[in-house]
Amino acid sequence: MVNLGRLDDALVAFRHDLEILPKSVAANNGVGVVLDLMGRYAEARQYFSRAIQVASKPSEKVLALRAMAVAWGFAGDCRSAGKYETAAFELYVNAGDFYHAGEVADEMGRLCLDTGDLKRAWEWYEKGHSTGLRQPEIQQDRTDLWNFRWAHARARIAARRGKAGEARKLLAEAKAILDQGRIPDQDEYLPYLAGYVDFYGGDYGAALSELKRADGEDPFIRCLLAQTYEKLGDRESALDYYRKAAGSTAHSVPAAFAQPFAGMKLRQYSGSRAQ
Repeated sequence: MVNLGRLDDALVAFRHDLEILPKSVAANNGVGVVLDLMGRYAEARQYFSRAIQVASKPSEKVLALRAMAVAWGFAGDCRSAGKYETAAFELYVNAGDFYHAGEVADEMGRLCLDTGDLKRAWEWYEKGHSTGLRQPEIQQDRTDLWNFRWAHARARIAARRGKAGEARKLLAEAKAILDQGRIPDQDEYLPYLAGYVDFYGGDYGAALSELKRADGEDPFIRCLLAQTYEKLGDRESALDYYRKAAGSTAHSVPAAFAQPFAGMKLRQYSGSRAQ
């Protein structure tokens, strides 16, 4: 039901499950997800907190912690998200799972980058890179993956800091890693990066061309496309992409920024028409 956008029905269903199984991690997380998508952030966090409390398995605990971190992302608060990502990160490190620990650190870096906390974003992305490389007997393709992610992150941070030249050098570094051909599943993330760098560099035509080659289902890409169309003066296309981003039913790091931001932009547009 969530995927179909039937949030009211999904909320009823998850709450019914909770009446039967109040200690269900899945049901508590489910209610939290729906409430976040409805914009009821403080209420949502009560259920994510309950999911963390009742989780009895490490696998359940870490998922509940990460869901709470994303919930704080929906609320635009990366500092508060850090408490939960740190706990998840430490669980993975203590288990010797450096790959997933690195992913959690990168997740936190993204949450902070999207909320504009560039210093904290850099620190977490750097931690993700160094932690991922701690994997015993790491293969070259996995090393390439972490180096690509680190270049990708630094390029976006440089772009946000207005350092266009540095961002483009890091974009070239990321492309060079992909050109080695060992991580073809990451190729789809290069147009996103190129469009991001072009957007923050003020080249909106180039940004549009690159972003149209990126993942069109990603709510963050949709939101960035909407912002690009705004800069180009194409109001109708901007509105179309803001509607798509606002309608996201994902409870994910990309959606944590895009869905609330797009909703806010749509309300602004609606208010300007009403005046």
